[in-house]
Amino acid sequence: MKKISIVVPLFNEQDSLKELYSELKINISNYEYEIIFIDDGSSDNSWSILKDICKHDEKIKVIKFHNNYGKSDALSEGFSKAKGDYIITIDADLQDDPKEIKSIIKKIDEGWDLVSGWKRNRKDPLNKTLPSKLFNFITGWFTGLKIHDYNCGLKGYKKSVVKSLNLYGGLHRYIPAIAIQNGYKVTEIEVHHRPRKYGETKYGSKRYFDGFFDLITVLFLGKYTYQPLHFFGFIGILGTTLGFFIELYVLYLKYFLGEPFQLHFALLMLGILFIVIGIQFFSIGLIGDMIVRSSPQKRDRVDIVYQKDFDK
Repeated sequence: MKKISIVVPLFNEQDSLKELYSELKINISNYEYEIIFIDDGSSDNSWSILKDICKHDEKIKVIKFHNNYGKSDALSEGFSKAKGDYIITIDADLQDDPKEIKSIIKKIDEGWDLVSGWKRNRKDPLNKTLPSKLFNFITGWFTGLKIHDYNCGLKGYKKSVVKSLNLYGGLHRYIPAIAIQNGYKVTEIEVHHRPRKYGETKYGSKRYFDGFFDLITVLFLGKYTYQPLHFFGFIGILGTTLGFFIELYVLYLKYFLGEPFQLHFALLMLGILFIVIGIQFFSIGLIGDMIVRSSPQKRDRVDIVYQKDFDK
């Protein structure tokens, strides 16, 4: 039987924790499991409740951050501690329904590496749902992965997927896109979403602004992490070429039209500047390529190794 790790990041969710714990136990009782709660620097009574739960259940792990570092850091810490073959993430606010965990596990068993929930009938106000739809559309358009709900907290992963993730900042919003870039198979299933029962949402409008820069990070790192020269070299060649033609134009003005350099000194300096900057960008890309090639870190390329009758 596959072992399941449930990873629950949380911040100030004291009212929902005991109820969530009870629902999780009911819905994963048929599996070998562990539940990992990560308290992301809560200022309420969440930590005391978690410690009390942990005292009475050896399958529970609780981790506390001394500050609020964000969901990406909480997930990353939970993933590093997870020992299950499948890892399920779920938010602690009770809006994600633990009953859906069985459906996610079943979908992973079909051969998918990452299964993301889709809150089709989302029980949130319009000021959350409308920006979210726009966010999902833009992200899908840029990344090429057309799923409806990138940021659903309810997801299921094979262990190899979470071990390949390097999450920080707001990159948790783009986990499906990062998984696709790493060569994993991603799908989504419709999940039941519930109205918020306790407290208020922890996310403000600022996350959409920050999300734009995180998207650029995902797109850039996914394409150029192992080929930095392709990016910096292109800019370098473009700048050097532009500078070269500017200098040719200044020479044309001098030797064919008889205009002195002094009349076009600014243009002359601009051409030199473009050439110098172009060479610098090309050099940065070259150094980056050298660092990548000499780095001992390797991408996890292997999915399955099969060899029949090796000893015969």
